[in-house]
Amino acid sequence: MKPFRLAPALFFLASAAFAQSTAETTGVNSTLGIPPKTEDFVKEVSMSDMFEIESSKVALERGSATIKAFAQQMIDAHQKTTADLKALLDSGKVKAQPASAMSEDQQESLDELKKLSGAEFDSAYQDDQEDAHEDAVDVFKRYAEEGDNPDLKAWAAKTVPDLEHHLKMAEDLEGK
Repeated sequence: MKPFRLAPALFFLASAAFAQSTAETTGVNSTLGIPPKTEDFVKEVSMSDMFEIESSKVALERGSATIKAFAQQMIDAHQKTTADLKALLDSGKVKAQPASAMSEDQQESLDELKKLSGAEFDSAYQDDQEDAHEDAVDVFKRYAEEGDNPDLKAWAAKTVPDLEHHLKMAEDLEGK
């Protein structure tokens, strides 16, 4: 009977841990200005980079000349942030696991992009990039200001201006 007494405690602990990540993924932490935990930050950054790289590869095939030029810049930039994050993780300075796949929402957006072409594609890609960069700027700023790992915090702070520039570029694509 004693193992059954332990089960509610384990459920509570697991629920509490899950709730922390859920608060980040649902936007509650963003709304409240709470920095993401290191594990959440690493997962969000890795998922975001995957989405931006993969959606931009599709844009190279389906987008207008302006979209293609932007997409190539996003591939190059986000491959660099992926490499930078990997170097921090490999150095042992940051103890967290990157995501192994995009979120369900990101995968759905990518799947939708693959069905579009022409002006419809350009518009959807631009919207996705604007949304992705708004989210990235938010999470990087929150971590840079109050994250709990000094090396990752410094990298986040150094990366914010590039992401803000990407956001401005994505916004400027609208209607082009």
